[in-house]
Amino acid sequence: MKATVYIATSVDGFIARENGSVDWLPTGGDSGSEDYGYQDFMNSIDALVMGRNTYELVLSFGSWPYGNKPVVVLSSQLLEIPDSISNTVSVMSAPPSNVIQHLADQGYEHLYIDGGKTIQGFISEGLIQELIITKVPILIGSGIPLFGALPHDIRLNHLETIQFDNGLVQSKYEILGNNVEQ
Repeated sequence: MKATVYIATSVDGFIARENGSVDWLPTGGDSGSEDYGYQDFMNSIDALVMGRNTYELVLSFGSWPYGNKPVVVLSSQLLEIPDSISNTVSVMSAPPSNVIQHLADQGYEHLYIDGGKTIQGFISEGLIQELIITKVPILIGSGIPLFGALPHDIRLNHLETIQFDNGLVQSKYEILGNNVEQ
C-alpha cells in the first residue's frame, strides 16, 4: 500500500489559518489553467483518507471535488454525509495502521492522505511513502502547521522540484525507511 500526501502550504509552513480558513490559497482565476499536477495525481490514487476538519472544509466548497473516488473520513464523532456523496464517503474511527489495513483488505493500492492531524498521525506511524508539497508565496504568520512533533527524525529523499510561473514551488519527496531514532 502506498500513501501519498499532496498539499499546499504557506512559505512559513501552514496549511490553514488558525480558524481553518484557506482563503490565502490561489483560486482558479489566480492560477489560470494550471492544475499543478493535481489531476494526474488524482488519476493515480484509489481512495482518499482525510480528517473531519478537512472533510467539513471541502463540503463548504459547494461541489464535491472527488467525484466517485472513495473517501474515508476519520472521526470519532458522528458525521452527516449528504445523500449526493453517501455512496462514496464513509467514516472510520481507528488508528492509521488499522485504516491502512482495512483499505488494503478492500484492494486499494494508493491512498491520498489529507488534513493536518491525519497527515501527522500517518507520518508518525511511518505510513506515508511520498510527500508532494506546494509552497504558495505568502507568509500568513500563524495557523495550522503541516508538521508537528515527531517520535524521531524522518529522512527524506528529494525527487523533484517544479517552479510555476505564478511563484508556486512544488517539491516531491520520498520518505526513506531508515529513519533516525533519537
